[in-house]
Amino acid sequence: MKISDFTQGRDNNFNLIRVLAAYAVLVTHSFALAIGTPDAEPFRETLGMTMGSIAVDIFFVTSGFLVTASLLTRQSTIEFVWARTLRIVPALLVMLLLTVFGLGLFFTTKPWPAYFSDPKLVTYFVKCLTLIGGVAYELPGVFETNPYRGAVNGSLWTMPHEIRMYAILAATWVVLGVLPASRPRIFKALIMAWTSVAGFFVFLAHFHVVTGESPFFHLFFMFFTGSTFFILKDRITLSPAAFITCVTAMLLSMCDPRTFFVVYMLTLAYILFYFAYVPSRLIHSYNRLGDYSYGIYIYAFPVQQSVAALWPGVSVLSMILISTLVTLTLSVLSWHLLEKHALRLKSRSIHHTGKLFFRHQPLAATPPRTK
Repeated sequence: MKISDFTQGRDNNFNLIRVLAAYAVLVTHSFALAIGTPDAEPFRETLGMTMGSIAVDIFFVTSGFLVTASLLTRQSTIEFVWARTLRIVPALLVMLLLTVFGLGLFFTTKPWPAYFSDPKLVTYFVKCLTLIGGVAYELPGVFETNPYRGAVNGSLWTMPHEIRMYAILAATWVVLGVLPASRPRIFKALIMAWTSVAGFFVFLAHFHVVTGESPFFHLFFMFFTGSTFFILKDRITLSPAAFITCVTAMLLSMCDPRTFFVVYMLTLAYILFYFAYVPSRLIHSYNRLGDYSYGIYIYAFPVQQSVAALWPGVSVLSMILISTLVTLTLSVLSWHLLEKHALRLKSRSIHHTGKLFFRHQPLAATPPRTK
C-alpha cells in the first residue's frame, strides 16, 4: 500500500515513536551527565553516532513529514504558525519558569540577589524562550560542580534548528503566493530539490570530501526528507519486503561506522514510516495515553543534572532509573494540565488573527482536518 493510503486520520504510531525517541535522548544523556563525558555512550564508538543523535534524526524526519502535511493540507500560513506556536511555547515557558525560579534558586551557589541580578539569568530565559539565534545553557552558579558542568538544559540545542525549518517552509509558501496557480507544484519541487542537494552535501562533508559539516545541514536533510516523503506519498509503497530489506541492511552494516552511516541515511526514513503506519491493533492503543514526548525532551536534562547534583557519584543505571521516574511524571502532568489544553486554543487564535489581518475580507473556510 502507498503512504497516502494511511495518512487520512490519526490512526498511526507517531506518538509512540516520538516518546521512544525522547526516552533514547534521556538514556544517552545519562552517560554524559553521570560520568562527565559524552564519549561514554556505548554506541558512539561502534556506530559513529549515539542513540540520542539517532533519536533527534527521528524527531526531524517525523516533524518534516507532519508539518509539511499540515501546511499543504490546510494551505494556511496563519494556521501553520499558530499550530507550531501552541505546541512549543506554552510548555517551554512553564519549564523555563520552573527551571529559573525553582531549580535555579535551589541549586545556585550565589546569594539570591546576585543570582537575580546576573545577566546570565535574563540571557538564559530570553534566548531559550524565543529560540532566536540559538539557546543559552548556563544559569548563575547552577550545576558548576557537576560532572558535566554548567549546562542546565543541553537538549534545547535542537529547537532553534527546528524553528528555522518551520520558518523556511512558511516563508517559501508565502513567497510563492505571488504564483497561486502553480504554488503547490513549485513548493513541492523546491523541497525535493533542497533535500537532494542537502543529502549530497551531508555525504560529502561526512567523508571529508568537502569541509563545512554542521548539525544544521544534517538536520535540514532529515527534516526535508520527511517533507519529501509526504510529497511523494502517492508513489512510495510501504512493503514488508522492503522494510525487512532496510532493517537487515542496517543491522549488517553496524559492524563498520562508515558503512552504517551510508545505510542509515538511506533507510532511516523508510523504516520510520513503515513502523508509523503498518503495525496496528494493540500498538495503536498507546495513542489513548497522550503525547508525552515533548515533555520528556524538555524536562529530562535539568532533571538529570539535578540528580547528578543531589547524588554525587551516581551510577549511569541509577541516573536512568531516577530521572525516568521524575521526568515521566513531569511530562504526564505537562501534557494533561497544559499542552493539550493549549492546543485547543488553535481555532480561536486562528479566528482572531484572521479578523485582525483580513478585517475587510471574508475568511476562507478551513479545509477539513485529515491528520
